[in-house]
This record gives sequence, structure tokens and C-alpha cells, in this order.
Amino acid sequence: MAPAPVPMPDVNATAVREDAVEEDVMEDHHPSNFQDSVHSRLRANSSIMQFQKILVANRGEIPIRIFRTAHELSLQTVAIFSYEDRLSMHRQKADEAYQIGKRGQYTPVAAYLAGQEIVNIASQHGVHLIHPGYGFLSENAEFARAVEKAGMVFVGPTPETIDRLGDKVSARKIAIECKVPVVPGTPGPVETFDAVKSFTDEYGFPIIIKAAFGGGGRGMRVVRDQESLRDSFERATSEAKTAFGNGTVFVERFLDKPKHIEVQLLGDNHGNVVHLYERDCSVQRRHQKVVELAPAKDLPIDVRDNILADAVRLAKHVNYRNAGTAEFLVDQQNRYYFIEINPRIQVEHTITEEITGIDIVAAQIQIAAGATLEQLGLTQDRISIRGFAIQCRITTEDPTKGFQPDTGKIEVYRSAGGNGVRLDGGNGFAGAIITPHYDSMLVKCTCHGSTYEVVRRKMLRALVEFRIRGVKTNIPFLASLLTHPTFIDSQCWTTFIDDTPELFSLIGSQNRAQKLLAYLGDVAVNGSSIKGQVGEPKFKGEILKPIMRDADGKPIDLSSPCKEGWKQIIDEKGPAAFAKAVRENKGCLIMDTTWRDAHQSLLATRVRTVDLVNIGKETSYAFRNAYSLECWGGATFDVSMRFLYEDPWDRLRKMRKVVPNIPFQMLLRGANGVAYSS
Repeated sequence: MAPAPVPMPDVNATAVREDAVEEDVMEDHHPSNFQDSVHSRLRANSSIMQFQKILVANRGEIPIRIFRTAHELSLQTVAIFSYEDRLSMHRQKADEAYQIGKRGQYTPVAAYLAGQEIVNIASQHGVHLIHPGYGFLSENAEFARAVEKAGMVFVGPTPETIDRLGDKVSARKIAIECKVPVVPGTPGPVETFDAVKSFTDEYGFPIIIKAAFGGGGRGMRVVRDQESLRDSFERATSEAKTAFGNGTVFVERFLDKPKHIEVQLLGDNHGNVVHLYERDCSVQRRHQKVVELAPAKDLPIDVRDNILADAVRLAKHVNYRNAGTAEFLVDQQNRYYFIEINPRIQVEHTITEEITGIDIVAAQIQIAAGATLEQLGLTQDRISIRGFAIQCRITTEDPTKGFQPDTGKIEVYRSAGGNGVRLDGGNGFAGAIITPHYDSMLVKCTCHGSTYEVVRRKMLRALVEFRIRGVKTNIPFLASLLTHPTFIDSQCWTTFIDDTPELFSLIGSQNRAQKLLAYLGDVAVNGSSIKGQVGEPKFKGEILKPIMRDADGKPIDLSSPCKEGWKQIIDEKGPAAFAKAVRENKGCLIMDTTWRDAHQSLLATRVRTVDLVNIGKETSYAFRNAYSLECWGGATFDVSMRFLYEDPWDRLRKMRKVVPNIPFQMLLRGANGVAYSS
């Protein structure tokens, strides 16, 4: 049973206005005003919910998703955020929000892994429940223990269950105990190459090497022959050690073109477990899910029933509590094998909610509060499914560059909508800054329809409706995927994306409006760059040049540059002699900054290398006694490359050729105080 509710502490008036901007401020939304707020009056009472406040130890879209359900359950909500996430949407959706540590105390990711710090925040602000979401601390047994030790309720499995299921080898042993089919593999983790070779001697190839203490595709290698076995083993163990701190791996028979089927489970505190049917998560890229479908299409009824029954049996065997997902692989002969149980909410839980009508997050929270499945009306005979649902993960990635994450400011954001379209978003709004610190998911688009074909077309329509400008997204790739014949027939397998290069023949958006605005802005600021209006000037007539004369009034021959000046002292006698000559000079030494000042103004976009070179010889005579020409600095690169499309190093070489006698000087800043960023 869940512990009794924790009494609400007396909160003093330390919170500040929502519009406070000081970086040390960590609080939003004065808690003492909650009882008189509009939020409080709008919320329904819950006969089951006895707690008052929930904190979500996560970021992005999943806290927003949880906050929405929590508000429907009459709960006050608490968000946490790193300093880098201070402008994120999830903190605005909660009743209260607190920064994790002080600026610079944690890295952007480490802030959300600071379990004890998060528990301390929750304790200080009267939190009763902590929901971990997915990722970060969601499968960390020590965090769950710390939550319970502090007298709060962890919305998830028990720490002991997380320990047992967090290790794939342990989960595999549990499956064998329950007589659930598993892929042939090593009986336990292996650390030596000889142990891996012994397995291949018995079972043959192909095999897959997996990290025993992690996931997400890291520390994972498929090996198809003896020649590449040793190299693959060494790479997998090295990668696993780097990613998870433990290089231990285990080995399994590799299944060619399998489907990835997972079962949504719910268990209460009294040993009752139900399934919410299955999802097909076969469409993956490098072991990361891209598109999910519920229920699985064309899975034989007897295979489905056996998978569902085995998933429930596994959960009951470990006395599973709260939401979890049992994952299986189904081969080309419809033989299924257990992989693992994820002891948390999944990213793709939305499609199960759409086909069953069950709010899984609400069930999670109420089970954590002590409710039984029967109290929630979630007995197996009452759970049914209707139609099909598809979820697409829309990310700020560029498919044409190997799905490289893109960063920047979202200039335009217009989302999809309409019948059967559900959006679960985080920072999807105009003006949002997409940073490189976190996962690149922008919004999850979930569609529900009566048949597979109906929902496929609905999803395609929804993707076309999106308008996201300023950052690259994977929407063109998703559209290509949804229109591929293999996806249309629902015959995808786990490596379908990696095996199908034609998916990357993308039809991108023309983005006419943004291109036109960018062009007009460029012309207004920088002038025309149309062919014929850049490069050498078209005027080839005679140019009238002033006649330069020497001290005796005789014209100077400008066919070659002057070779007498301070530069010759450096070249002939070295830097020490140059410094000595400067100190001994009795007159005033001149540094001319004309050529650098040109870089610092709008004029810089017009002063090309050819313009400077054309006056170089004259400059070598006119300033032959000058201490230096300051002609080089950071702005030189900006001007040359961004505006003039020239090579700045080529510019320097050409200038030196026509002015060999005057030292060149550059402006180099170690720290800036004049509006430049260091």
C-alpha cells in the first residue's frame, strides 16, 4: 500500500512574481495562493486521489503530458528545470517551478540526473508524489529509494522490481523461469572473447552483442561472420563501458527482419495485472523507435494471445506495480521471443491510450495513491480496443545529414489538428530556442482512425499541415516513410529504415514565404548579389589617379611597391632589433587603421580585396614611415566569407605582396567589453 499522505508544510512568502527575471530566482506561482486560484476552482474532485501535490522529475513534453492529467485529478503540479531550460514550456505548465541547483552547478543533462537534489526540492515544497517520466531517472532504483525514504510516493514500480528488470540478463532469467520463449543466448553476461566464440561455435551466425547494463543502441553490434567477431566484440565492450560505466555484454542469436512487439501492462499494489494490448514498434532507426502502431496489424491471433498472456505472467511473477512494457521480437515464421520489461511509461503510450480510451498516466498516479485496478474499472474483461493509432515523433533533425540534430530559433510554428489528431509537445512554438543540450524531439503526433489505412492517411495529412521554419525537421522523411509500399502494407521490420535507402529521396517544403522574406532582408541590408553585380567592376575606362611625388617633387615610379620601411627591420634584424628601434625613435609613430575600419562598417561589404590591392603600391609609398597598417581582425573573416565570398587568407597574401614595407597589425581580443561575445 502507498504511504499515508504527507502533511502540507507551512509555505512562507519566499516565492516571487512569475515575471521575475533574476537568475537566482527558482520559484514560480506562489503556492499559498493556489486554494483561491482559477485552477483550483476549475478542477474536479477525485474520490480516489488523497494526495495534493505531484512533481515530475523530467523535462520536455512528458512533464506537460503528466501535468494535464494531474490537473484533471485535482493535483497541484511542480516542475523542475535546469538553468538552460529556464525558458522551456514545461515549467510554464506547472503550478510551481524550481531550478535544479544554481547556474553552473550542473551540466544541462546532469541537472536532471541529480536525484538527491530533486528529492530535496520536493521535500522543501510539500510534494507528495514524484513521477519520473521516461529517460533520466525513470529506471534508477536508487532514486526511487530516495523518494520513498523521504516519505514521498514514487509513481512507478518498486525499487526492487526496477533492480530486477533493469538488467537485461536478470530479466532474461525471469523469462526462462516463467517458461516464456527467449532468443538463444549466453546464460549470463560475458566478459571475454573466448566466451563469445564458444557461443558462436554452438549456435553459429548471425549473432548480436548487447550491453548488459544499458540500451538505446549503444554497445550493440550485429556480427555475421567469424572474421569480424573479435573486432565487433572489442568495439561493443568499449562503447558499453564508455556509455554505462560497465563493459559487460551478452550474446544472442540475431533474428533477420523481425517485428518489434511490445505489450502495455498495468499492475496495482495487490498483485493484479492487466494488459492494454500490444503495439508494433518495428519502424526504428539504429534501435531508436521512429513510428509506432497500435494494435499490431496482421499479427496472427494465436501469436497475439500468447504474447499478451506471457507478458501478464511475467509481470505477475515479479509482483509488478504501476505501468510497464514487456517487449518481444517476432520473426518471419511468427515465432516470438521475450526481450525485456521497461519499468516506466513509454514515449509511445499515447497510441495505446487512443485505441483503449484509457488514460495510462491517470492510472499510474491513482495506483501510486493506493487504488486497485478494480476501483479504476480496469479489469481485463472491461478493456477492449477500437480502431488503429499511429504515432510519429517529429524531431529537429536533418534526415539528409544522417539525422544530425539541428539547433536554432523556431521562426514559424503552425501545428496540425482536426478529427483524430493528438499532439503532445514540449518546446514547439514560435520563438522557441532549440539547444544542443537535450533530445531533439519537438512534438509527438498521434492519429486515431477506424482502420489502418484510414489512420495512415490521416497521419500523412497531419504531417503536411505542419509548418515549422527556422530549424530542420524529420517531417519530409516521415512523409516518405508513410508513403512507402512496405509501410502501406504494414510489413516493416526493425532495420527497415537502415535497409531502405530510397526512403531518403525526400520532397521538402518549398518554404516560399521565408525565402522571400530572407531575400528582401538580404537585399535591404547587403545590397544585390545577382550575377554581374559582384566581382570585378564592369567599368573598364581610364581611371584618373593622383600623381605621387617624392620630397624633391619628382614623380614616384609606382610600377613596383616601396621596399623601405619598418618591416625591413623585422625581416633583416629580427623582432628584438625592431623593438629596440621603436624605443629609440624620437618622433611620433603612426598606425593607420583605414583598412581595418573598412571592415567595421557597412562599407566593409563593398571593399573587396581587389579594391585594397589596387591602392596597395600607392599606400606603400604614402605610409612608408608608418609603424603599422592595422588591417586584420575577426571582422575580416566575417566580411570576406559571409559578404564578399572571398578567402581572407588570400586577401592577406595579396596585401603583403603590394605592401612589403609596412608591418601589418591585427586586432586580437582576449575578452570583450564592447558588445562582442567572447
